[in-house]
Amino acid sequence: MFFFSYNPSDKPNKCKQCNKTFSQNVYLISHQSICTGDKPYQCGQCENKAFTASIHKKRHLRTHTVEKPVQCSQCDKAFSLNSTLKSHMRIHTGEKTHQCSQCGKSFSRNNNLVIHQRTHTGERPYQCSQCGKGFINSTNLILNMRVHTGEKPYKCS
Repeated sequence: MFFFSYNPSDKPNKCKQCNKTFSQNVYLISHQSICTGDKPYQCGQCENKAFTASIHKKRHLRTHTVEKPVQCSQCDKAFSLNSTLKSHMRIHTGEKTHQCSQCGKSFSRNNNLVIHQRTHTGERPYQCSQCGKGFINSTNLILNMRVHTGEKPYKCS
């Protein structure tokens, strides 16, 4: 009989930006693109659209497909995935199933609740490598990085 022992505190893969550790290198690689704001996976059809992970790019590429067989019964929008329609329907129903245990505020999506909860805990997991400022979500880190790089991805019409 063979036994495998694993100690959860044994996480040898450490992010050089924020010192967060991971049990597997694949998780570190995924985290680093978020931590640095790097988006190496570009959409070939959209201007200035890039992603931190290839799976996110693949999901986005579905928006370019002509076939969108799933139709919303409330409006004219059509989707390529049932899960996208289900999420969209919350706009019409106003359903907010994810509630904050500290203040009672409700959200239609769990990821929005997680980000909101950071306002209570003070957690800022996305840290800028240039100025050290921390952020509650990766979007704010990316916007901050543009201040340092001078990037202006949107043009006035």
